[in-house]
Amino acid sequence: MIKLRIKNEMHTPQGKEWLDLDLSIAKGEFITLFGQSGAGKTTFLRILAGLTQPQEGFIEVDGEIWFDSQKRINLPIQQRKTGFIFQENCLFPHMTVRENLEYACADKKEQGSIEEWIVAMGLKGLEGQKPDKISGGQKQRVALIRALISRPKILLLDEPLSDLDMNARLKLQDEIIRVYQKTRITTVLVSHDLAEVFRLSKKVFVIERGKITKSGSPSEVFVNNDLSGKFKFTGEIIEIQKDGVLNILTLSIGNNITKVVASDEEMSGLTIGSRVIVAAKAFNPIILKA
Repeated sequence: MIKLRIKNEMHTPQGKEWLDLDLSIAKGEFITLFGQSGAGKTTFLRILAGLTQPQEGFIEVDGEIWFDSQKRINLPIQQRKTGFIFQENCLFPHMTVRENLEYACADKKEQGSIEEWIVAMGLKGLEGQKPDKISGGQKQRVALIRALISRPKILLLDEPLSDLDMNARLKLQDEIIRVYQKTRITTVLVSHDLAEVFRLSKKVFVIERGKITKSGSPSEVFVNNDLSGKFKFTGEIIEIQKDGVLNILTLSIGNNITKVVASDEEMSGLTIGSRVIVAAKAFNPIILKA
């Protein structure tokens, strides 16, 4: 369980703002922080990891005090047991894949699991390559292993997939889901991608100007039930639910989320990640594969 209440001054393009958060995250929960640039999402991750010291407040993780401004407690980074993946993978360019992973092992005993991780992440044969010789998706897989290999209590993901193309992003999302299901490590993701939020997390906190304005499941927070009228748009399927004879699709269209109903015939060949066209026909939506 993570319990925290923090306050910290931020300097944004809009001027001075205050990051002012009071929240709890259950052990083993996968949550997402969502909001515009400058809202305080990355600052929150840095504070949790110990890279930035808040001006006041406290952080408690599994009963251990990591930070308390009144008691002057500030646990150093290396004692907080967090794994951090940045938007830029931050691999050492002069080291090979294996050397990057070995460097991350604080305990030499953990090096025995490197080969297992390499195979599990589909990196077999690339151990001797340096970062400039592998793809962006492969670099982020190495970064994911590096963050997990020391068995952290919390995994922090700061938009790690934003620079990848769609196929690479979907594949790495699959890996993150698989790793989370295997380890059940408490995970905090920062993302601007609504499709990613729906696919990866069960709970989302919307941060605006340093404060939480909404929280709940992705559907509770983002789905607009007031859509009506004629329309034609393209979107991406991010969730499929079966309700009796109906197929309920959750679609990401730009920065908006909506739900539509599709017949079994329309569902032919469609899966999560499929691009679709939704068009009005006699005031009823029809679904076509894009």
